[in-house]
Amino acid sequence: MLLKRLFAGILAVVISLSVYADQFINLHSPDGNMLLGINSRDNGDLIYRVFYKGKTVIAPSGLGFKLNVPAVSLLKFTLASADSSITDETWKPVWGEQSSIRNSYRQLLLKLNDKSGSGITINVVFRVFNDGVGFRYEFPKQDKLNHFVIGDELTQFGMNGDHKAFWIPGDYDTNEYGYYTSNLSKVDASGGGFAQEIHAKTFFDKNAVQTPLMMKSNEGLYINIHEAALVNYPAMNLVLDKSNFTFNAHLVPDAEGNKAYLQTPAVTPWRTIVVSDKATEILASKLILNLNEPSKIADPSWIKPQKMVGVWWEMHVGKSSWDYSGGQVGSQQATKVPHGANTANVKRYIDFAAKQGIEGILVEGWNTGWEDWFGQWKEDVFDFVTPYPDFDVNELSAYAKSKGVKIIMHHETSASTTNYERWMDTAYRFMKKYGYDAVKTGYVGRIIPRGEHHDGQWMIRHYERVAKKTADYHIMVDMHEPVRPTGMHRTYPNFLACEAARGNEFNAWSVGNMPDHETILPFTRLMGGPMDYTPGIFKIKMNYYNPEKKEQVHTTLTKQLALYVTMYSPLQMAADLPENYEAKMDAFQFIKDVAVDWDDTKVLDAEPGDYIIIARKAKGKDSWFMGAITDEMARNFVTSLNFLDAGKKYVAMIYRDADNASWNDNPEAYVIEKFIVDSKTKLKLKLASGGGTAVSLILATAEEARQLKKYK
Repeated sequence: MLLKRLFAGILAVVISLSVYADQFINLHSPDGNMLLGINSRDNGDLIYRVFYKGKTVIAPSGLGFKLNVPAVSLLKFTLASADSSITDETWKPVWGEQSSIRNSYRQLLLKLNDKSGSGITINVVFRVFNDGVGFRYEFPKQDKLNHFVIGDELTQFGMNGDHKAFWIPGDYDTNEYGYYTSNLSKVDASGGGFAQEIHAKTFFDKNAVQTPLMMKSNEGLYINIHEAALVNYPAMNLVLDKSNFTFNAHLVPDAEGNKAYLQTPAVTPWRTIVVSDKATEILASKLILNLNEPSKIADPSWIKPQKMVGVWWEMHVGKSSWDYSGGQVGSQQATKVPHGANTANVKRYIDFAAKQGIEGILVEGWNTGWEDWFGQWKEDVFDFVTPYPDFDVNELSAYAKSKGVKIIMHHETSASTTNYERWMDTAYRFMKKYGYDAVKTGYVGRIIPRGEHHDGQWMIRHYERVAKKTADYHIMVDMHEPVRPTGMHRTYPNFLACEAARGNEFNAWSVGNMPDHETILPFTRLMGGPMDYTPGIFKIKMNYYNPEKKEQVHTTLTKQLALYVTMYSPLQMAADLPENYEAKMDAFQFIKDVAVDWDDTKVLDAEPGDYIIIARKAKGKDSWFMGAITDEMARNFVTSLNFLDAGKKYVAMIYRDADNASWNDNPEAYVIEKFIVDSKTKLKLKLASGGGTAVSLILATAEEARQLKKYK
């Protein structure tokens, strides 16, 4: 049910005129804690500020554009009018962290005339929520502006101090860096970061960082800067001016150095500022999702959140190959290994999935083309319909169907998007013929068309074309190596998840992800949407596969379980090998039980870079699941279960680190405990270094309530 209230006029806005003819406009959030201040100066400057509970969030910051065609700088404006409205509505997502989402804000629409005499008009729309501010530019249809080319967006985000920041280097092509934690004055992205294993990087400024950017001020404010509804426009990086701690927007350019090609009427993405004095409220924010358009899929009943296993991790650990000839992609494995996507091996995964009640199985390396694509910048690599000789499409499709399991298609494009666009219809028809209704796409490498970037306007349009086209075929999509998400899964709910960050696979063959990585990602990358992080690794140290390997996953085993709750995704992979799960079926039970779609989410405690505790209620059930994770520091918590229904008893299965566990010395040591709990229970959580705790809370039967020990 949709509830909505709209009020037009100026009742939400206070406008004043100074003796110098500057115009000041103030707009509060519905709860009064957030304040947007606008100053339209007599000299034409348009300045905005943001305050939260009287504390400065955004210091005076400028707005504007430089156009290349026509050659105009839109920096000085005459304020033609200011209109306001109030919206309060509730909407239901197709899937998500909550069954319903409230969208409540006050809006200010500024109509501006270019003061230079070009005759161009531009609107700036601000929406002030209880948890932040979103704003975007609108170019209405007009006589003086039709087709135009953006040279630079001149948006600023002024910080009022040397905040602590969680950041990755600005880049046009990748976001697969490990996170740095430093004060703003210490930001230095020289060389594009330490991640030399990333194939396609485009470093451009040592003071540049990517969004979502998470910060904490000395006054205790948590500030997150990102964007929402990125459509037909390049992604935004931020370049820091350390002299005044002001971030300047930096759009990803195309091969000609231009940023965007638009035609009126046109809008930019929303620039988002999420703010709170509680870290938990940053994670709970739905501001970015609310700024996206409603679903364009009239009947989404075919869209199904799900778990999957995959012929995938065994390639990363060097047990098998994507390539039919047995040669590994890149330099990860010099010796020949068996081809992983063969009929017998895929059947083995299907059998495991069917036995454990897992809906899907991803199969990578099934199709021809893997033998010579990596790093070649080759356009015609894959045709997405021709299997290797040892992969029997007909037999496997029939076998999976007989077992009640869906095979998930894999389309590695090798970043040759021109080739993929030529093949999309053919590939999707092939999928429907053989019963595939989900696809994982990949964009490893440098983009073709050559000179374009992963995060430029051309590719942003491509990702949307893929979301639209797969929806037309009733196919769900999981994109890897795309731009970081900006809430577009509200508009295209078949866009279940994407990677767009440094995933779990980096632990198999590189320096890996440090123990704080998963405590930062929910405050950064996941602000824009779900991540296919591929949790669930049970065999932590890679010397299990090769005695010479020193790599490892930088977590304990039970932290891998907790990630199914703290790293939200409606598409969750049980990423390890079936035999590794079969050796620890008691721990695997949590992966079997945990939901992938939710009615409610409670962020119980959090601090970016340190720890996160989240509880979620399964869709349509009385079951709750809780995940608690920490960084390299061992931590103890006492967590109330007051989110449970009062008067009901629950069976708590607690999967915790053993007392002698740690991520580096004893990562696979765990304990499983079973108790009766209720809403008055306070759980004592003991997290090892790099560790975590996972808890399932299932409504108890009368017999269980009598027989099981009550938690104390």
